[in-house]
Amino acid sequence: MDVNTLRSLVTVAALVCFIGIVWWAWSGRNQADFEQAARLPFEQD
Repeated sequence: MDVNTLRSLVTVAALVCFIGIVWWAWSGRNQADFEQAARLPFEQD
């Protein structure tokens, strides 16, 4: 395994992680939690 193969594997792994994070953030299961977090700056003490 040379360095270019390793670089390719790391790039693919990073892309898979990025797609996983985007998928998690846009999943409907987390929508209520994100809406609640979005309202936090506007809530009074």
